[in-house]
Amino acid sequence: MLPDQLNSPDALQQLANDIKQWAKELGFSDCRIVDPELEQYRDQFNQWLAEGYHGTMDYLANHEDLRFQPAILHTGTRRILSLSMSYLPESVETVKRLKTPEKAYIARYALGRDYHKTIRKRLTQLAQRIEQAVGDHGYRAFVDSAPVLERQIAEQAGMGWIGKNTLLLTPKAGSLFLLGEVFTNLPLPVDKPQTSRHCGSCSACLDKCPTDAFVAPWVLDASKCISYLTIEYDGIIPEELRSKMGNRIFGCDDCQLVCPWTKFAKYTQESDFQPRHNLDHADLVELFEWDEDTFMNNTAGSPIRRTGYENWRRNIAIALGNAPTSESIIQSLTQALPNASDKLRVHVEWALAQHAAKY
Repeated sequence: MLPDQLNSPDALQQLANDIKQWAKELGFSDCRIVDPELEQYRDQFNQWLAEGYHGTMDYLANHEDLRFQPAILHTGTRRILSLSMSYLPESVETVKRLKTPEKAYIARYALGRDYHKTIRKRLTQLAQRIEQAVGDHGYRAFVDSAPVLERQIAEQAGMGWIGKNTLLLTPKAGSLFLLGEVFTNLPLPVDKPQTSRHCGSCSACLDKCPTDAFVAPWVLDASKCISYLTIEYDGIIPEELRSKMGNRIFGCDDCQLVCPWTKFAKYTQESDFQPRHNLDHADLVELFEWDEDTFMNNTAGSPIRRTGYENWRRNIAIALGNAPTSESIIQSLTQALPNASDKLRVHVEWALAQHAAKY
């Protein structure tokens, strides 16, 4: 039952306008409202799973109904607030860092504080601000933490379109932003959906993917994606992909950086997304020689913690194998061998073999 002050279309529209203003004040770059229809994505998603393109991310096959029926995920859902927040610091270099092979490249969203914490806090503050205005509205906030089709929801909310690289693109901000949602039981007026996709004949993201992870436009084989390999995957990285990974040790931004729409990306003003521990300038050798305590201390509150210490060193070992040969690299890799686990040893020995081949 709606509060008395919301028993008119005008009152609901005013609340929607207020919500968007409050979202802006909380640092969000956009806020849209949608009553999503998601069942049409079920067959396509299940076919993607059937092809094995999700790699070892078995959790993507779980909770199928929750993914396509928001009212089951959160009982009483009538609308979803779809919000975005830019994450690229103005001071951070991208392409230049990729072309400096002795330096580490970390996906730009991961240089600072864990975005899950930052955005979830702001989403909760927004939901509570709505609660202050109209009372209990039965809400639940999500940030990449539940079976939510966030890009499809954002597209239906009119925020942008899903590009050939499977990311959400907007004409005002490219794709260098993060998404979050608030499910609410309020019957707010909805925004117009995005009905066209403006990629045209461009195939830059498909052509420039370092590991050729795109099977077709809008179809990503995650098991070949560097983001998956360096963050989600817990095994031995296929040898044929290692040389293609370059200096990317956590995530990959290539399909975003080559997108023409990226030139419209907005820089973040959020202090939480500013680089920590010199991670945007660090040498590979320096990071490889972190002991586990240093790794744990320097990744506290960071999304990098997700990969774990051993996989962090695995990723850096590959990058060291791709770097220009130097005495410091050979020494660092050699010193790592005696105490290396079986998994790390495979990658360290491969890296050393790359340098032996260059002599």
